[in-house]
Amino acid sequence: MNVSLTPELEEFVSAKVGSGRYKSASEVVREALRLLEEYDSARAAQLAEFNGELGRRVASFNRGETVDPVESRARLQRKSAERRKPRA
Repeated sequence: MNVSLTPELEEFVSAKVGSGRYKSASEVVREALRLLEEYDSARAAQLAEFNGELGRRVASFNRGETVDPVESRARLQRKSAERRKPRA
């Protein structure tokens, strides 16, 4: 298999090989593909979790269960603020 890279990507791969961490361009590409595969798997898991939660919420809505919008907004703001806190 032959792969064409942009000049910028060729330079990036060469720099990785030049760093000594990889012995060849093929090793760099294999590592990149392994990471892409991990990313795709993680993303698929996130989407499955999201779709499950969406299904639960739609079912709740269909049963006539409601959410207090003021309470819900406050909870979302707390979660958002928590995510923005610097991590130690």
